[in-house]
Amino acid sequence: MVRIFRELVIGGVLFAPFITYAVAALFVVLLVRPLLRFVGFSRIFSNAAIAELSLFVAILGLILLFF
Repeated sequence: MVRIFRELVIGGVLFAPFITYAVAALFVVLLVRPLLRFVGFSRIFSNAAIAELSLFVAILGLILLFF
């Protein structure tokens, strides 16, 4: 089975599918951040920034896997 990658074209500039997926993952993380603050995500980890970065990488990996 061959996957067809569709490039995003903005103003005549081609963007790789990875860039589109990274922006989608960033959007998902930004939507989830208020929920994480509500449940006390930063208190669970000693370095909350690295934990959020890891969450972004995990979401990006899931998007790459399923799309």
